[in-house]
Amino acid sequence: MKKFFQNWMSLGLTDRCERWPFQTSGGKFPLSQLAAPKSRSERDEGGRERAGVRESRWDENAVRFAGLLVILSVLVLAGCTMIPKYQRPTADLSRSWPAVPGYSNAPTVAARVPAADIGWRDFFRDARLRQVVEMALTNNPDLEAAVMNVAQTQALYHVQALALVPTVDLNANGSRQQVLNVFSGQNTNSGASSLTYTEYQANLGVASYELDLFGRVRSLKRQALESYFASREAQRSAQIALVAQVATAWLTMEEAQEQYAISREMLNAARQTFNLTQRSFEAGVASQFDLNNASTQLQSATAAEAGYAQTSAEAADNLTYLVGKPLPAELQPPRRLDPNVCLSDVPAGLPSDLIERRPDILEAEHQLKAANANIGAARAVFFPTITLTGSAGFASTSLEQLFVPGSEAWAFSPQLVWPIFASGTAYQALKSVEAAKKAQAANYQSTVENAFREVADALAVRATVQSQLGDDEALVKADQQSYDLTQAGFKTGVNSALDLNVTLQTLDSARLNLIQIQYSRLVSLINLYQALGGGWNENTVQSQESAKE
Repeated sequence: MKKFFQNWMSLGLTDRCERWPFQTSGGKFPLSQLAAPKSRSERDEGGRERAGVRESRWDENAVRFAGLLVILSVLVLAGCTMIPKYQRPTADLSRSWPAVPGYSNAPTVAARVPAADIGWRDFFRDARLRQVVEMALTNNPDLEAAVMNVAQTQALYHVQALALVPTVDLNANGSRQQVLNVFSGQNTNSGASSLTYTEYQANLGVASYELDLFGRVRSLKRQALESYFASREAQRSAQIALVAQVATAWLTMEEAQEQYAISREMLNAARQTFNLTQRSFEAGVASQFDLNNASTQLQSATAAEAGYAQTSAEAADNLTYLVGKPLPAELQPPRRLDPNVCLSDVPAGLPSDLIERRPDILEAEHQLKAANANIGAARAVFFPTITLTGSAGFASTSLEQLFVPGSEAWAFSPQLVWPIFASGTAYQALKSVEAAKKAQAANYQSTVENAFREVADALAVRATVQSQLGDDEALVKADQQSYDLTQAGFKTGVNSALDLNVTLQTLDSARLNLIQIQYSRLVSLINLYQALGGGWNENTVQSQESAKE
């Protein structure tokens, strides 16, 4: 086409006024009124001049079109990545929570206010416990480490995101060197002349900026973003676990203190029983078997008292560790159990709600998405990598003349690297990240199943503990009546002191079991609250539906 235009212009076909007469209303335009016709050589010379102008315009348009085509291609490729389409693994969850054999199961319905939205200030009703939880959230070192991990992954994400933007550096340097003057014409063996060269430079430069045509950098940016999201969910998991651990430790300390007080009563009763039995044995009333039995009970009571003292001390140490500082005296747990220390019931909701509300499940999913993004980066390695290096500034052999007009200098160096013999390494790297994604998918499914199990276990405890609590309360009531009757008989002389101590030990043993089941009920509520994702919000989050009601 270009050659055709050149021939067409060189023949003078565009000069219609020289080859064809003009048509007017009166007929043909007389050629005599025109200028004298040019010679053939003049016409050829003029045609070549016009052809040169058109040829230069053709070259300019072709360059512009090619540049536009390159820019459009870069923009199209810049919007593409090789990250596989993400699909959440299917979780085979039941539509209802499993029932405990022999116990009625509450219907599985959507909660009006999900447990994850209930604030821990509303869940815990004891003011002292709320203050202790607040101290732990402020001073606990493990939670602080989780917060710093979020800050670290956030900074790493910004670092990876900035890789899409060229880095501009200011460079200033000077050099002086002596080199062989190869243009002097002298024999190098007989001592050639040398040349001393001095150079000063000051410029702004871009070093090795990668054109992300195949999405490698953006895939790594996506991976860093998902890692940041995962760290945020890990922080939520750490806080939820800390809230539950502090409340459990606080109740454990309270339970241990109450059990220790009862164990001391049991120890005193066992010691009195042993002394009375020993006197009866010395008087010939009691047998050796009765004395040995009283001695065994005394030793058991002594060991139990020491065990509860140890448990109480360990619970206090654990609570101090979780809070991050010793508790003030006014925040110590009470000596007696408060059954209303927390909410008496927690809505379980639907099993499918766990996927959206448990932070450990969300963390596992973000880790899976990060592994999926790594596949895109591994795939991009199979394609060319284009890097740009350039600088613009000043250069001179004299420092005084560095910034004068005419000392401008620039350099531009694009580079394309396409792996040919390293494809085996890239292939194995791709297989590695694909295997890592499968491992993360398995981890996600395991996390979902574990969350379902934890909620099911907590619901099973809640369903059975109330029945156990009723039985133990009835047993304590019956033993209390037996002790009262024995004590009345002892005052009238019907029952001996030994009978009174035996019934007291039986009552104290039943009281220990009752305390244990009472605290088990409270701990099961806390565990259920944690298993459902509660403990992240400080105050209850009201949904739009509940707010309208």
